Amino acid sequence: MGGQDARLRAVVSLAQAMAAAHTPRESWRAAALGARDALGGNFAALSVWERELGLLRVLVNEGERAHGEEEFPEDETYPVHQFPEITEFLHERWAGGGEPNAWVETAAEPPGGGAGYGPAGAPPSGSWGRVAALRRRGRGCCVVAPIVMHGRAWGELYVARPVGAPVFDAADADFATVLASVAAAGLVQTERLEEVRRLAFTDPLTGLANRRAVDMRLDEAVERHRADGAVVSLVVCDLNGLKRVNDTLGHAVGDRLLERFGSVLSLCGAMLPGALAARLGGDEFCLLSVGPSADEVVAVSDELCLRAGELELGEGVACGVASTGDPIGPMRSARRLFRLADAAQYRAKAARSAKPVVAGRDGAVLRLADAPPSAPHDRRRFRGRS
Repeated sequence: MGGQDARLRAVVSLAQAMAAAHTPRESWRAAALGARDALGGNFAALSVWERELGLLRVLVNEGERAHGEEEFPEDETYPVHQFPEITEFLHERWAGGGEPNAWVETAAEPPGGGAGYGPAGAPPSGSWGRVAALRRRGRGCCVVAPIVMHGRAWGELYVARPVGAPVFDAADADFATVLASVAAAGLVQTERLEEVRRLAFTDPLTGLANRRAVDMRLDEAVERHRADGAVVSLVVCDLNGLKRVNDTLGHAVGDRLLERFGSVLSLCGAMLPGALAARLGGDEFCLLSVGPSADEVVAVSDELCLRAGELELGEGVACGVASTGDPIGPMRSARRLFRLADAAQYRAKAARSAKPVVAGRDGAVLRLADAPPSAPHDRRRFRGRS
């Protein structure tokens, strides 16, 4: 009874840890740690089966890692032909009416020499890839539990014990199957949260970030600027000629222009490490950069204007730049940087400038940003000002 109670508590603990995870990495780590502790192992890993590449990709390694194993490996993969049970059991046998049950492998058994633990239909113990891996890393045995998501074999949960420790038995394999089901439910939840988060901060037409994402990142950037003086730059763009395209060629063509410019903005933004490319709404876009100098941002803005002018549709772009690397005064809030970039963009629009206008390098921009609006419809009611 005590053992059953302990395992029930372990299941509850794993479910709670998975529910508390907010990112994929947190979810992967919770699954591996929970399974390792519940099964009394000294190492656990979570891997995903990449069908299109024929690879088993390790997402996380937790516990006593062997030489070369990293907690979150960037490229630890294994061809599935080294682990034939992935395709033969998880796909063919399960699809034919079997169940995705866990099984045990031991380093002591010769390849193909054991019957393995787990319900009938489980793959034989001692498959070449498993045995070789166990021996190479000084592990005595492992239990492998399939992870099933959306009705398909998604990957596996793997827990190992060192040489000399008790070998996993059939009850451990059954318990590992339960743990894998709990982990799968948590992974689905995290996947849904990530999708909601992605939709909440992504412009659906262009795939760029949206205004909400910019606001959040800009607030963080200004706080960093106050803390360590990091240069924060904002480029605000207004795509010229979109209304004419919509009126004469239709909104579908106008959408293609927005998508095409979004691609150009993304390409140019990649020239600034870590920059965020976003669509603010309508025909307005922006780039947010933290770290690169004001001159670097202005050079990329020049390139952006040049490439936008070469688009088959539209009439180029009006571009305004505001950077803490220029003499624009104290940066008391993110709203001020937005107003300055917006005012610079307004100046570029009014002058039909083919190059960006830069706050702090064009004396009129500061006055324009700080002047009260003269009329309710004045374009100088810049973002951030009520």
